[in-house]
Amino acid sequence: MLLIGFIPVFTFALGTWQLQRLKWKVNLIDELEEKLQLQPLSLPRRINLSAIPEFVYRKVSLRGKWDHDHTLLLAPRVREGVHGVHVVTPLIRENGSTVLVDRGFVSNDFVSTFQNEDGEVEITGMLRTSQPRNTFTPDNRPDEGKWYWTDVESMAEYVGGEKAGVQPVFVEQIFGIFAPCFYS
Repeated sequence: MLLIGFIPVFTFALGTWQLQRLKWKVNLIDELEEKLQLQPLSLPRRINLSAIPEFVYRKVSLRGKWDHDHTLLLAPRVREGVHGVHVVTPLIRENGSTVLVDRGFVSNDFVSTFQNEDGEVEITGMLRTSQPRNTFTPDNRPDEGKWYWTDVESMAEYVGGEKAGVQPVFVEQIFGIFAPCFYS
């Protein structure tokens, strides 16, 4: 009898939790859409790392040259049923500082023939932070070239760190990441 009386209270609590979660999600989507409508920021030479969480998902504009020798592959990834990787390449900016850029998804079929752009590039992206690692994600193994989750601090250190002017700043490139053939 106690169990029958507990069921309505339990289901009411679950329903309330779902409504709170819905409100949180709608507010988050509104915040992201608002940030993406703003004009891209130009990042300073030396980025205040403690301010990055305030600017997560803000559009930024970057200009520089890719450091292809230090490209990292985040794997495994799946996009629309296609297996592949996310290509993360350091961008050496005009002012000499370097940030990490997630250039997007490339299917496994095209990883070996991936075209590296030479010369100066200008990109638009959004600031991101390290992604939380869940229980089932293995540890990154940089020495073996295996990256499973975005650990910005470790990735920046691996590609040269502070000595090489690499800042632990992660930008996800948006708007025209790759030609459509890289997705299929």
